[in-house]
Amino acid sequence: MAITTPMETGRIFLVGAGPGDPDLLTVRAARLIASASIIVHDGLVDSAILEIARNDARLISVAKSRSRHSMPQDDINALLIREAKAGHDVVRLKGGDPFIFGRGGEETEECRAAGVPVEIVPGISAAIGCAAEAQLPLTHRDAASAVTFVAGQCKGLTDQDWSGLAGKGRTLVIYMGVATATDIADKLMADGLSPDTPVAVLEKGTRKDSRAMRTLLADLGGLMTREKVKSPALIVVGDVVLRSNAEEKLAQWVKQAENMA
Repeated sequence: MAITTPMETGRIFLVGAGPGDPDLLTVRAARLIASASIIVHDGLVDSAILEIARNDARLISVAKSRSRHSMPQDDINALLIREAKAGHDVVRLKGGDPFIFGRGGEETEECRAAGVPVEIVPGISAAIGCAAEAQLPLTHRDAASAVTFVAGQCKGLTDQDWSGLAGKGRTLVIYMGVATATDIADKLMADGLSPDTPVAVLEKGTRKDSRAMRTLLADLGGLMTREKVKSPALIVVGDVVLRSNAEEKLAQWVKQAENMA
C-alpha cells in the first residue's frame, strides 16, 4: 500500500513594489521577485520591476482600473490561497506599500483564515516616493506638522469626512483622485479651505515619464484637464507644495479668472 505525504502549504508574500522605479525596491522585495515562480501583480507595478523576475516565472496580472477590474477582489483572494495550498510560494506584488490603499489588509486576513502563512514586505509608498522626487516635504517645520492620506474614490466622496484634514499646518495627500479632481476641490472649498491653497499633482512619480505640477485648489480640475493627467497620480494639498520643485501651471487659469472678473 502506497503511503502519501500531505502536500506542504506554500507561503504568500505581500510585497510592496514601491512607486515605480526598480531602484527603490527594498532588498527583500528584489530578492523575492527575482526568485519567485509565481507573481500575482497589480497594474500599477512598473514593467521594469517585472523584468527582474525569472524567465520561467508565471506572471498573473490582476490589474484594476476605475471602470474595469480584470479580477474581483474575492477571486484574487481565492487565487492566492489556491496556489499556496497547491504547495507554491506566491509573491503578491503591489504598487507602493501593501498596507496603504493596497487592500493588503483584506488579503492578509483571508490568508490567515485559510491557514496559509503570509508575510508582509513593506514598500516605499507612492506618497513618500513621489514627494521625494518632487523635493516636496510632506512635513516641514515652517509649513506642516501633520500629514494625512485619503482615497479620492473609495466608497464615493460623499461618504468621506475630511473635516480638519487640510489647512494651516497640515498636509493632505489624495490617492486615486484624477477622475474626481473637480469634486475634490469643491469638497475641500465647501469645507472652508481657501481657493488659493497650493496644490501639487504628482503624475507617474519616479518613472521616466513623471511630472510634478503646481497650481491652486480652485484650478485643480482645470489642471487635470489641460495637462491630460493620467493615473497613477497623487494630489498634495497644503503649504508644503510651495517648498517643492514642481512646475507652476497657473498662467492659463489666472488669465481665465481675470477675464471672468
